[in-house]
Amino acid sequence: MTSASPDLFRSAMSRYASGVTVVSTVHDDLDHAMTASAFTSVSLDPPLVLVCVDKTARFHQAIAVTRRWGVSVLAEDQADVARWLATRGRKLEGQLDHIPHRPGALTGSALVEGALCWVECRTWEMYDGGDHTIVVGQVLGIELPEKERSRPLMYFRAAYGGAPDVTNGPD
Repeated sequence: MTSASPDLFRSAMSRYASGVTVVSTVHDDLDHAMTASAFTSVSLDPPLVLVCVDKTARFHQAIAVTRRWGVSVLAEDQADVARWLATRGRKLEGQLDHIPHRPGALTGSALVEGALCWVECRTWEMYDGGDHTIVVGQVLGIELPEKERSRPLMYFRAAYGGAPDVTNGPD
């Protein structure tokens, strides 16, 4: 066993496949959005989810102030959206101009069209997580698309890709 240097830790964690989301909020009349793979459910009663946000990201300040946010769970054909919103230093104004989206009914946060589902949240609590903040959100509302899309966008070994087709179950 080797001690957990930052590079070794990053390499090990890249071997854990995860889904990909876009987390968004509105602050000072501007849409703020980021790609997040560190997103998960926490509790059924009350319904809670969490997302981990880098403390140096401008999104961190926005979500800390607004305390209302939306999550779009991306489909496998939305890798370009994920890549774009993971790009550090992109211009904040107009960052969503080429991404089909709409404001969430409960938070006003940008929800990416074509996603597998959408979740709107109010911050329940924020916890220190080293160089990230763990933001736990109480789910205010959930929306599922009329036409179900079965394949999520996945993140594995620092690359985006689709999940295997499991709609028919194992052979």
